[in-house]
Amino acid sequence: MPRAPIPAPMRQRRKEARPQELLDAALALFVEKGFAATRSEEVAARAGVSKGTLYLYYPSKEELFKAVVRESIGTKIAEGVEELGKHQGSMADLVAWMLREWWERMGLTPAGGIHKIMLSEARNFPELAKFYDDEVIVPSCALLAEVVRRGVASGEFREVDPDTAVMVLIGPVLHLVLHQHSLGACGIDAGPKPEAGKVLELQLELMFEGLLNRPRGERTPAFKGQPSA
Repeated sequence: MPRAPIPAPMRQRRKEARPQELLDAALALFVEKGFAATRSEEVAARAGVSKGTLYLYYPSKEELFKAVVRESIGTKIAEGVEELGKHQGSMADLVAWMLREWWERMGLTPAGGIHKIMLSEARNFPELAKFYDDEVIVPSCALLAEVVRRGVASGEFREVDPDTAVMVLIGPVLHLVLHQHSLGACGIDAGPKPEAGKVLELQLELMFEGLLNRPRGERTPAFKGQPSA
């Protein structure tokens, strides 16, 4: 009878988990305090390791921040690209799915705080701003623009400029995310603030009223936003 595998020693399992533990600690602190105010030793302490151990994995705070962005946002963009590659159905459903997923995975998680950090601190850290543009803004906008472009090409969407349409698509969701991680984090409601989910659904309804290629006055269908492979 074969012997059961011997569990890895605790120290070994701990070592393998450290990069993710460091990234989780860094994300939490960056969102709480901002990039400039967060110190490397604070990240190490929250992750339960020494500052020297932190530098073994991430030699500078800048490199740590880049790793956090790649892990918390870059992976989501890659998933969207993969979904687009296999999607066979309506581009409207894919747009709706992407916007809802973006809100669920980033607007409602600490990852959304990275957007606020970049808006408030980019001017003081131009190298990080360039990195964020290359790794997040350019590929995410290109992804959404390609979805719109395919919808136009198939006749599902009317003739619109895809790159301009992207700005219309992401504006309301970005506003919700920024509120969530600024005034919303303080428990302050800036004027009437309906439930975020309702705002997103109304945005989709109004957006498709203008985007879909169909006779004027024809009612927008209820979009479930589920991509079909």
